[in-house]
Parts: sequence; structure tokens; C-alpha cells
Amino acid sequence: MSDDDLAWETTDSRIDYTCPGFDIRMDDVRLPDGTETDFHYVDEPPAVVVLPFTPDGDVVVIDEWRQAVGRTNRGLPAGGTEDGDTDYAAAAHRELTEETGYEAKTVDPLVTVEPANGIANSVHHYFVANECEPSADQNLDFNESIRPTTVEYDELRQSILAGEVRDARTVLGVLYHELAGD
Repeated sequence: MSDDDLAWETTDSRIDYTCPGFDIRMDDVRLPDGTETDFHYVDEPPAVVVLPFTPDGDVVVIDEWRQAVGRTNRGLPAGGTEDGDTDYAAAAHRELTEETGYEAKTVDPLVTVEPANGIANSVHHYFVANECEPSADQNLDFNESIRPTTVEYDELRQSILAGEVRDARTVLGVLYHELAGD
């Protein structure tokens, strides 16, 4: 059986709602059995997620207010790309500096994932940044409330295992870093 047997045909597509950072898109589709229906999903630009290490091996993390869950979460620096930006390593450098004030000597690709492909077309490009040093001021978006800090890598791992870090991008980044043996 091929994937073509499962494919939906998109007959029309439009933006139902737009806001800073993402849109809600509605596609008119025809299912493999011929049924016609619609499908709504979050439409957003590609994003980068950075696992940044200081020269001492600590991790630069951010504590950020997350309105959707009503609390501050600890996580990795991350953000959307600019219009048409496909230089994801440059975007990772930029997001790290904007959110934390740290700059990386090197940024290396880790993995690319579709974190919620049942409800969004999101693509997250993960990077490991090394030799990160504080050298700039934060340059936050108008709707960001972020406090950068550093933690020992093992402390971050333990916080994830204890369920204290609930940000999925952070959990996935650390997990993949562990599995890749970096």
C-alpha cells in the first residue's frame, strides 16, 4: 500500500484568522473515499530551537511566561524565522542573542521535527550552540517576558525527569541530544 492511498486532495485553502506569530488556515479537502470536508490547522513559519552550552558546559535556559498555560516555564531559547528565511543556523544565532543576550561561537544542527503535525504545519529546526558567552543585550519581542539564566546540564536533565520542565521543545532537545550522544 502506498502513501497515495492515504493522501487528501486540497481543493482550496485560505486564512481564517491571523495574529502575530501564526495563522489559522482552512483547507477544503477531498478524502480518499471521496468525502469532501474542511480541515483547520495552525499555519506558522519554521522555527529554531537552541540548546546552548557555555564554555563551562552549563546550559543557557530561559524562564518565560506562557499565557496559554498560565505559568512561567523553563525552556530553551526558540523562535520563528523571519519571512522567507531559510538560513536556520543564522536564525538560531539571532534567537539565542535576542532572547538571552548570549552569543555562540558555533551552532550545529541537531534534528528537525514536526512537533504537532496533526494540528499544525510547524517545523522545528534544533541546533546545539557551543561556547556561548553573554555579550549583548536582550532584544525581546513586545509580547515576550523572558529571564535568561544558566543551569548545569545534569540539573536540567534531572528537572526534565522530575517533570519540572514541561516545555516539550526543551524535553525533545535534551532527549535527542542524549540519544545522539553529543
